[in-house]
Amino acid sequence: MAEAAPPPSKRKRELDAAGAKADGTEDKEAKKAGVGNGTSAPVCFPFSGFKVQKVLRESARDKILFLHGKVNEADGDGEDAIVILEKTPFQVEQVAQLLMGSPELQLQFSNDIYSTYHMFPPRQLSDVKTTVVYPATEKHLQKYLRQDLCLVRETGGDYRSITLPYLESQSLSIQWVYNILDKKAEADRIVFENPDPSDGFVLIPDLKWNQQQLDDLYLIAICHRRGIRSLRDLTAEHLPLLRNILREGQEAIQQRYQVQGDRLRVYLHYLPSYYHLHVHFTALGFEAPGAGVERAHLLAEVIENLETNPGHYQQRTLTFALRMDDPLLKLLQEAQKG
Repeated sequence: MAEAAPPPSKRKRELDAAGAKADGTEDKEAKKAGVGNGTSAPVCFPFSGFKVQKVLRESARDKILFLHGKVNEADGDGEDAIVILEKTPFQVEQVAQLLMGSPELQLQFSNDIYSTYHMFPPRQLSDVKTTVVYPATEKHLQKYLRQDLCLVRETGGDYRSITLPYLESQSLSIQWVYNILDKKAEADRIVFENPDPSDGFVLIPDLKWNQQQLDDLYLIAICHRRGIRSLRDLTAEHLPLLRNILREGQEAIQQRYQVQGDRLRVYLHYLPSYYHLHVHFTALGFEAPGAGVERAHLLAEVIENLETNPGHYQQRTLTFALRMDDPLLKLLQEAQKG
């Protein structure tokens, strides 16, 4: 039987660097798997120093900044790291308390009934979500670097002869996914689990959601069954799994967060960001990254397509966007010219 997990505590992905020196072999192996993340005690970055090399990407609208830096330079040539800084959403209750008090203000301008201020909130309202990728490889740097995009149309034949061989030639580790499925990491963040090894999955909050408000609700269902890479692998054989994810995922979210299924956008990405089948659950009003028509495929429609034609996703031409510097784009474009 699938069971709902107990409510997760408020957690952040952090490593307690202060205690790292005292860790034994067992503790070090646990940290490699991600066990022990989320301590509320003060911690340090897993490196020393951060010398900015480049702003990889920034968005004033989304209030997010991606930085490439060199770290640990005192120990030699240094290593690459990426730090992502993102302003967190407002908490209505806390802001209401702030406005009832006497916040620190600086007047910017005043005109008739309109005035603009700079407000300096207390510590509990001024946190910045900080994501660290360390050590960062060239692939990580290219992933976060802003690039122009180009739409491509991939036939079923293109996938088998070009895309799949290209993906298999890449070293794309998904060990972190297996750590979640094997309860070696983030076990206390699991909202719901159907443990069936073939048709089961775990439901876990996406790291882009801080779980403090429902406007940007974002969870991921990760299937237990291994070897299903993406939409292209799906056939009628996988319908029980997909139906479970849709039905049980919606039920779990309604039970935990009181958000009904018709208020959720449930979809798969193609191309996905990692090649182990997973499904996105987001609040319908939230403009989540990758929710556009060129990438998102609604799970209910995927199920219907497979019910109608079990080979639908092996045969269908799929449109998606690739970065201009992506080697796969060049391979597909050259094949289509020929």
